[in-house]
Amino acid sequence: MAYNKIESYDEKITADLKDNYKRCLELLGEDSEREGLEKTPERMAKAMQFLTQGYQQDAKEILLGARFTESYSEMVIVKDIELYSMCEHHMLPFFGKAHVAYIPNGYITGLSKIARVVDVFARRLQVQERLTHQILDAIQDALQPEGVAVVIEAQHLCMMMRGVQKQNSITTTSAFSGQFADGTTRDEFLKLIGR
Repeated sequence: MAYNKIESYDEKITADLKDNYKRCLELLGEDSEREGLEKTPERMAKAMQFLTQGYQQDAKEILLGARFTESYSEMVIVKDIELYSMCEHHMLPFFGKAHVAYIPNGYITGLSKIARVVDVFARRLQVQERLTHQILDAIQDALQPEGVAVVIEAQHLCMMMRGVQKQNSITTTSAFSGQFADGTTRDEFLKLIGR
């Protein structure tokens, strides 16, 4: 086989999380030994490590690993980047799309690296507001562009499944730096992403 994807988990962290999830199931009144739940604590332990892998990743390193000298100085937009994160208040998922732009100042980065930066910060316990600024700050810090723009539109299961139970609500957050602080450049970006 030419390609084989291998998932790797820290054995101690997995074992500790597994024990805690088993206890959680029991506290909820479940039989953690019944057939359908027998392997659930281990699956949950691995899932949580996957969903929070961003803590072990460095966004600046990712961007600098594919930073290239280029004289291009117009807006670069990567839009409709799907994202999945976990609300830090209820540990329920939120999901949606990020739209990211920057105006190069002598350097560009691989386009996939923009999506990877979104994932680095989304794969942590988050609030959407912080996530928006972390993406902007990482790109600004690594590439030193003329400006960065980030817009995130997401649905939060903590609002949909519990609490107010509003099924069609979408939360939009934005952050702008440099030339995007100017209304004309910002308006061009918002028009290009269809907002």
